[in-house]
Amino acid sequence: MRTSFIKLFSLGVALLTASVASAQEREIESLKSYNFIEVQGGVQSTLSDAPITKFITPIAGLSIGRYFTPVVGARLHASGYWGKSGYDETYMQAEYDYKQITTDLDLLINLTALWNDNYRCPLNLIFVGGVGLNTAWDNGQAMDLYKANPTLNMQHVWDGTRLSHNLRAGLRLETNVNSPVGVSLEVTANSLDDRFNSKYTNDDDWQLQAMLGVSFRFGHKYKYRKLPPAPQPIPEPEPEPVVEPEPEPEPVVVEPTPEPEPVVVEPEKLHEEKFYQIRETDDQADAQMKRIAEYMQRNPDAKIQIVGYADKGTGNAKLNKGYAQKRAQTYKDQLVKKYNVDASRIIVDSKGDTVQPFAENDKNRCVIIDGPVD
Repeated sequence: MRTSFIKLFSLGVALLTASVASAQEREIESLKSYNFIEVQGGVQSTLSDAPITKFITPIAGLSIGRYFTPVVGARLHASGYWGKSGYDETYMQAEYDYKQITTDLDLLINLTALWNDNYRCPLNLIFVGGVGLNTAWDNGQAMDLYKANPTLNMQHVWDGTRLSHNLRAGLRLETNVNSPVGVSLEVTANSLDDRFNSKYTNDDDWQLQAMLGVSFRFGHKYKYRKLPPAPQPIPEPEPEPVVEPEPEPEPVVVEPTPEPEPVVVEPEKLHEEKFYQIRETDDQADAQMKRIAEYMQRNPDAKIQIVGYADKGTGNAKLNKGYAQKRAQTYKDQLVKKYNVDASRIIVDSKGDTVQPFAENDKNRCVIIDGPVD
């Protein structure tokens, strides 16, 4: 049981290391797309001949949608609970309720992303425009009012169920779209058929809605680009010295001199050490890798050796052999991918915990790079 757990844990560490190493090879450029689900709650009011505050009722909403680009998205949206209308005139003060629900297909345009390519903006202004179907029912109070007052301007009073178009436009403020959870404030105006509130005006009825929402974002996709190799400075050529012509010297007899013995040039040495935490194989030593890459450029015929080590105080010989090999191989892969070093000039080896180059146990979780080697 213990052996199986160790193998499973080792596999998890290896996968995590590979994903971190892969992430280092790329850089996030911009957000591509994502999905979302949102729940909302707030109030709505039907515009009528009474003050807007007279017919305020609670409302709830649910949306599911997707942003196909950082700017353009779409959602299916349902909202409703009940509506209210009535009369507030000198000859009549009356209110009546009815149930309703609106379903819309909405277009979403992120105006902030349209003007600013920073998709991590803390607050986004979004235009909402859509079309849908409004369903209303339970209009008995309006029917009773009209029966008791047949002179009222209620030629469109209805019973049963009333279907109406719904045209919507509005704005919403939404927190950082890159976060998995967001908060929004949405205000919209909705145009419905004149028959909707049972009153006849020969104009569309209007409802104003204001809702707070909590959205859950998922499935974010990003565009990436690979990091270019570090640019190397190009030295400027030195100007050629101006040589003044000298008078011709008198001829002299030059005695032949013995040829000098050839000078043996010692090859340039390289020695680097990189230390790790327990089971760590990731490499962040950019400055160190840059020095090694420059050494390889100055010495085009030289080969280097990367040897991985593990400490005796942790794990066992078999696991430590793998950890040490993984550290050395990851270090080589980073040199090849990030600094364009020729892989054939790098030799990788693993000593595991059979060799302890340092007296301090924890320092033996390392790789050691030496050059040149045969």
